[in-house]
Amino acid sequence: MNQPIITTELVLLDVNVDGDKEAVIGRLAGALASAGRSSDAAGLIGAAMTREGQSATGLPGGIAIPHCRSPYVDAPTIGFARLAPGVDFGAPDGPADLVFLIAAPESGGAEHMKLLSSLARALVRKEFVASLRDASSADEVVELVEGVVNPAPAAAPTTPAEAPAKATSIVAITACPTGIAHTYMAADSLKLAAERAGVTFTVETQGSSGSTPLAAQTIADADAVIFATDVGVKDKQRFAGKPVIESGVKRAINEPDKMIAEAVSAAKDPAAARVTGDAAAAAAPSSAGGLGWGTRLRQILLTGVSYMIPFVAAGGLLIALGFLLAGYDIGNSPEGQTDPLGYIIATSNSLTNLPDGGLLQYLGAVLFTIGKLAFSFLVPALAGYIAFAIADRPGIAPGFTAGAVAVFVGAGFIGGIVGGLVAGFAALWIASIKVPQWARGLMPVVVIPLCASLIVGLAMFLLLGRPLASLTTALTNWLGGMSGSSVILLGIILGLMMCFDLGGPVNKAAYAFAAAGLNVSDPASLRIMAAVMAAGMVPPLAMALASAVRPGLFTEPERENGRAAWLLGASFISEGAIPFAAADPLRVIPSMMCGGAVTGALIMAFDVTLKAPHGGIFVFFAIGNLLWFLVALVAGTVVGAVAVVAAKQFAKPAVSTRDAPELVTT
Repeated sequence: MNQPIITTELVLLDVNVDGDKEAVIGRLAGALASAGRSSDAAGLIGAAMTREGQSATGLPGGIAIPHCRSPYVDAPTIGFARLAPGVDFGAPDGPADLVFLIAAPESGGAEHMKLLSSLARALVRKEFVASLRDASSADEVVELVEGVVNPAPAAAPTTPAEAPAKATSIVAITACPTGIAHTYMAADSLKLAAERAGVTFTVETQGSSGSTPLAAQTIADADAVIFATDVGVKDKQRFAGKPVIESGVKRAINEPDKMIAEAVSAAKDPAAARVTGDAAAAAAPSSAGGLGWGTRLRQILLTGVSYMIPFVAAGGLLIALGFLLAGYDIGNSPEGQTDPLGYIIATSNSLTNLPDGGLLQYLGAVLFTIGKLAFSFLVPALAGYIAFAIADRPGIAPGFTAGAVAVFVGAGFIGGIVGGLVAGFAALWIASIKVPQWARGLMPVVVIPLCASLIVGLAMFLLLGRPLASLTTALTNWLGGMSGSSVILLGIILGLMMCFDLGGPVNKAAYAFAAAGLNVSDPASLRIMAAVMAAGMVPPLAMALASAVRPGLFTEPERENGRAAWLLGASFISEGAIPFAAADPLRVIPSMMCGGAVTGALIMAFDVTLKAPHGGIFVFFAIGNLLWFLVALVAGTVVGAVAVVAAKQFAKPAVSTRDAPELVTT
């Protein structure tokens, strides 16, 4: 009834498979069928390849663990192949020479995950991997594998102290500035790493599509927490007292196993850094397991940018739609008014008494005015949520006040950043003051907002406002006065920034700079916006083109991502290139930067303008010199694609030492 997990018939030693990973899986599936462990080898291959299409099963150290649940398998089974030479399973360090095919019945989810986690945990032991490579017979391999997936039962505990400890439980928060790609990729990477490590894991993704907060009991039962975020964590106080591991979101994508291992270690370490329950301690420089001030400041600024972007996108696109319906003159009415909707309403009174331009002009004026009002929240939202990232909710009101003052005194985007920082730290300082128990309830809703708003307001009006306004004016005049080679250089710099980290802080800094300065009556700001958006479209389009022209240089999951990247690039979602950059950053990122620099330079050289801050090619009606915009975009895409193809073909990565992957430390 109980069949062994692996037998000598299921072990293939030192085989030369002429083909790709599907051929390897085919050989192992054939072995399972010959041994009577699978009723349909072709069906098993299809199930395993479907799982391969979801994410690569190759691990660092020359190991691959393709796995699936299949109706063509009646009992949990492991097939093993030692390859000579190895075959690529998508690991970052090259081909795999040790391949385990784990097949479980369709209804055997628990068995499937038990086998997978047991085997993955064994593979962290270098001596176990070395024994597999040195095994001289199939019997030896069977004994090694059975020893880790079906270990001999330990002696029954004689006292409660000898009872086995419960599995470590970890909760995590993942969040990136836009909440589109990094947030969910980090969550998936950590989840898979936790499965490999045999750790109980639950994640809350604080992304653009909203999030389902972790249950209070789940948090209470957790032994440690991971914050993999580039922005502030919402309701951080929920995790007060928990050991914490903090990093940017990209580390969770690139090193999920190490982060899980660090969290497991922190759970057992009484001296580990912990989440504190008050804003002062949460924002203080953290110790070994936390973040330094450099990373913390980056998170603070990106939190402000993250909350600002929806105002920019919604307001900017509404303004662009207003232009589409009513023409670009809608920004200034015939009487020289600055309020086109007010002017039209004053002269039309109702839909039955329309202006000379008819219904379209009326609707255009409505959309333009709504967009302008939404856009006016740009700097206050930036400052408000910078302060929120520092002092949590008590910082929001002083931060918005600081942003409003920055707009009033003409300090603009720079004033919003400085004002938000001042407001946040003022609120943080006031929150740290010890007050009697009866006054604590008044602090976050009355005292902190009142006093912090007063401090930042006075600071902006009396000390900071005029110098920051002068700096903003000087920067605007400098950009507006650029011409010839200097403006082309600016385009190159913006293009490089947009492609450097594909939605990360450098990319967001360039985008925020362009969006915050966007002014439909300022041609310089329109050129900057065009350069930023066009360059940001290049990476996904270039990777889509490269994977279509030279598919052999990319894995099957990458080719699938390439097909989706066409639409992502056309929509100005730079994150569409992240799967390629995460797998091969040293060859992909410099190639994308080459393409972005070319596009940015051409946009500036051809005097292309853009009146909408988002939307990609779908806001073509807001693009000035559309033909040259397309020429610049195509040129950068082709350059980026050619560069990455050349890099992948001629700049081969060094072969790394075949050490076992360090998934967990136990």
